[in-house]
Amino acid sequence: MTQQPEVAQQRVIAGRYVILGEIGRGGMGVVWLAEDRTIGRRVAIKELHLPAGVPAEERRVLEERVLREARAAGRLNDPSVVTVFDVLQEEGATYIVMELIQAPTLSDIVGRQGPLPQEAVARIAEQLLSALEAAHAAGVVHRDVKPSNVMVQPNGRVKLTDFGIAQSTDDTRLTSSGILLGSPTYLAPEVIHGQQADAGSDLWALGASLFFAVEGTAAFERATTAATMHAIVSEMPYLTRGHGPLASVIMGLLNTTPQARPSAQQVRALLAQVGTPTGEQTVAHASTAMYPGPHATQLAPGPRRKRKVWPVMAVVALLVVGAFAGGWFSGRAGLVAPVDDPAKGETFTYGESGDIPELGVSADSCGGSPLRQGRSVPSSVGCDETHDFEVIYSDSPAQSDAMEYPGEERLAAIGEPACATAFNDPEYVLDDERAGLVYVTLIPSRAEWEDSENPERSTLCAVRNEDRTQLSEPVGPEA
Repeated sequence: MTQQPEVAQQRVIAGRYVILGEIGRGGMGVVWLAEDRTIGRRVAIKELHLPAGVPAEERRVLEERVLREARAAGRLNDPSVVTVFDVLQEEGATYIVMELIQAPTLSDIVGRQGPLPQEAVARIAEQLLSALEAAHAAGVVHRDVKPSNVMVQPNGRVKLTDFGIAQSTDDTRLTSSGILLGSPTYLAPEVIHGQQADAGSDLWALGASLFFAVEGTAAFERATTAATMHAIVSEMPYLTRGHGPLASVIMGLLNTTPQARPSAQQVRALLAQVGTPTGEQTVAHASTAMYPGPHATQLAPGPRRKRKVWPVMAVVALLVVGAFAGGWFSGRAGLVAPVDDPAKGETFTYGESGDIPELGVSADSCGGSPLRQGRSVPSSVGCDETHDFEVIYSDSPAQSDAMEYPGEERLAAIGEPACATAFNDPEYVLDDERAGLVYVTLIPSRAEWEDSENPERSTLCAVRNEDRTQLSEPVGPEA
């Protein structure tokens, strides 16, 4: 008689959920692929899985955190939030049964393909904003918004997952544990300083996640946790790929002063302005850039657009009332653009008592003499003729005529990253013209700022040849 092979017994949870395999695991537990035999659908089950030796009290705290995840996520009703179906405890283990989403995370996509198109990032941002608005309206703070918790499906649908450390605003039992919760790279600066996480810190983390999506790198990630936290509270990143209203969203959300960040409504209004290459592109079409395949619709390049004066500098100040302007500057004292940027040129003050005593140029105009310490540029010349530099961008961080002079250091701290952003934006400098150029930041002197009759408070971004030879044609697209 032939012996039959032994059939492995399948694991069943609560007499209902058949475990089919492992999806993934992390510090908080294991996620299983399972089938719900009652309804006949596949689900994802998160099981709290702690290593041996965890103290009983800490184990209790972590188990309660998982239960809180279920309570928090179960109260949410938004298509961009992963749905929780059930929560149960069996034989000392805790399980959360949730919607099965078989899609890569935003972190996976960017890691595999690099930075995403602006339009795709904007559509992702809209859906994440919807998820966060639903959570905040229900009194829930996510606390761990980051690219690895954002799942992006081939049709463009986005799901925010892992409310494993989400905290209800009326649940304070675990706030005194002394444990710093959340991924350090995406912790808001006020949380690092010891303040309670809230809706504003979730929005900051959203801004950091969008920066990662559009740039391909994390804005503040450093070699160590300590260095990362220091960067978050003391450094200002700058965009090289994002521009226009999307740049306003990202840099606005990353303001170190919580009160000066744009509201969800302001963010939504800006995201609605992000253009698409064809003018008719849908979210699904935008997602094909993330899911290339034999049937994918590739993003068609649009016609060259005329140069727009989008607020790449002081973007938060454009979104808030003048009362917040002081917070904007105070939050960025001493910050400078990266010193190793090979395209970064000088930073000059202009006007009375400035490095450039007289500066008679404006945005989209050119100077016929070099930008040098002590030398004036009294008037502009045509950019179609030989010139020494071209002013590609101009804007003012002042939001009120009564605003006091913030100081040279603070003006440079905003102006230099803004000029770096404009320099790397093809709406200001064409990609094939950028090689061999450097950007120069021009900020007003104190006397120029405080002139009682005709104050000048604009920061100007100029480009010149690295070898200081003259330019023979404009560096940007046609105006």
